Amino acid sequence: MRLPPHILVVNGIKVRRPVFLLGAPHSGTDLLGRALKRSPGFHVTMGRAGVAHVLYAFARKPSLGESSGAVRVLRDALAESWQVLPGSCRQCGEACRDAGGVTGAGPCVSTGDVTRFGDASPDLIYSAATLLRAFPDARFVQIVRDGRDVVADMLADPACLAWFKPAMLSEGTEFPNAFLGVNRDEHLDKWKGMPVAGKSALRWRSAVRLSATLRRDLPEDQLLTLRYEDLALRPAQAAASVADFLGTRVSKVALYGGPSEPGSRRSRLRPDDLALVEKVARQELTTLGYLTS
Repeated sequence: MRLPPHILVVNGIKVRRPVFLLGAPHSGTDLLGRALKRSPGFHVTMGRAGVAHVLYAFARKPSLGESSGAVRVLRDALAESWQVLPGSCRQCGEACRDAGGVTGAGPCVSTGDVTRFGDASPDLIYSAATLLRAFPDARFVQIVRDGRDVVADMLADPACLAWFKPAMLSEGTEFPNAFLGVNRDEHLDKWKGMPVAGKSALRWRSAVRLSATLRRDLPEDQLLTLRYEDLALRPAQAAASVADFLGTRVSKVALYGGPSEPGSRRSRLRPDDLALVEKVARQELTTLGYLTS
């Protein structure tokens, strides 16, 4: 039996039906986050340091996310992120500031205009279960993208590649570990010797499996699944789907100009990297229709 929603108040505003955007790295959550930031009444944050600190602590040590205190810690981090204060946008990353059209210290919204909150921080999907416990009335929009294109973008992103360095693995790292895509600690040595394209494919594969679990467990009125390819190629229809799901207007203009076109891997992935990605994630690529068996 699901508990009733916890009533969180931020800047005098009750947080009801917050929206969280989920997906593997470079699956388009930032693109949709930009559109949602421009929707009337929404205050959407992306990658605030306090939230990221909690997410990556849970990523390294999944048992933390399952603990009794995890809900409070994540809820408090998001509440702090959502506060609208003078100069608060200085704490936001470049992507969030750009999405909000911030040129100074901010804030990017007025408390008088805010009725709903959301977050599109990278890697939220790995803490989706904790988010649901923290906000039982939350709405989730998850984006799935061709894993081969995802890996092409990950290989060009130093922030993603930094997670694959052995130094990033602390002694407290636990397994199975969805963030790394490693199921058992005895597989860790094999993971360490794997090319970064393979490690990227494991992260995509793990995120897709989490997405499938959410589709199975959450009702239709609480979860919407989109494909990045639809965001990029049919932005008007994608915006309409999100607007209908959330009950708000969503800017289709903000969906234009995504980071890379569908199929960009053809010119960006080396043949051996492409072959490795398709080997590691063949089942998921095939199930999603991105790869024919």
